[in-house]
Amino acid sequence: MTTLFSSLTDKDKDTAVEHLIEESSPRHDFFLLIVLSITMAAFGLLMNSTPVIIGSMLIAPLLYPVLSLSMGVVMAHQQLIARSALTILQALTFAIPSAAAVALFFGPQAPIDVLANPEIQSRLRPDILSAAVAFIAGIAASFALIKPQLNAAIPGIAISVSLIPPLAVTGIGLARFDWPMAANSFVLALVNAACIVFASSIVFSLMRLYTKQRVAKRAIKKDDRAIREEKREAKEQTHS
Repeated sequence: MTTLFSSLTDKDKDTAVEHLIEESSPRHDFFLLIVLSITMAAFGLLMNSTPVIIGSMLIAPLLYPVLSLSMGVVMAHQQLIARSALTILQALTFAIPSAAAVALFFGPQAPIDVLANPEIQSRLRPDILSAAVAFIAGIAASFALIKPQLNAAIPGIAISVSLIPPLAVTGIGLARFDWPMAANSFVLALVNAACIVFASSIVFSLMRLYTKQRVAKRAIKKDDRAIREEKREAKEQTHS
């Protein structure tokens, strides 16, 4: 079993670190996908439509900064931890109000009352089963991230984790001034995220990613430089 982790090459580890940092960057397109996924999830919840909810999870990039936070913890890399945490917080500030706006304007047209909606009700019960699923998903996601041939499995793992629907329910609860609904669904999202961080920290430690601090530092510098360049170009286009 240990050979699954010890057989990884340095090149695979370097590529995984760089890829994870790039995918969890606080870029405009990252936050656009967050807004699109959360609004799609909110519509799916109001419609009681499982396929729409699954579709919203497929386009959501929120799993990446959560894994990036875990990697920062394993590396004891304060800059990576702060960067990942800030990206997650910014994502929440976009996600929850977007879901609240959908519920505010389209909630009255929902075919099923929110309190009787099984898709919404299933996101109001933080329990040990949900935590176990998130823990297993965290192991699978972190392992698939390092193995290039398994990267295609990450969207499916994101579905099993279910970070986006609970946040959408939080927004719906806030729009209805239903504080228990908002609180319970937000706690579920936090529990899922915490379990992912814990599980992926174990995997990243077994993979000895803590030896890749320099790679992470270099990747952050490169990515931050690219973000500044994109902002500069956008500003120039605005003024031209």
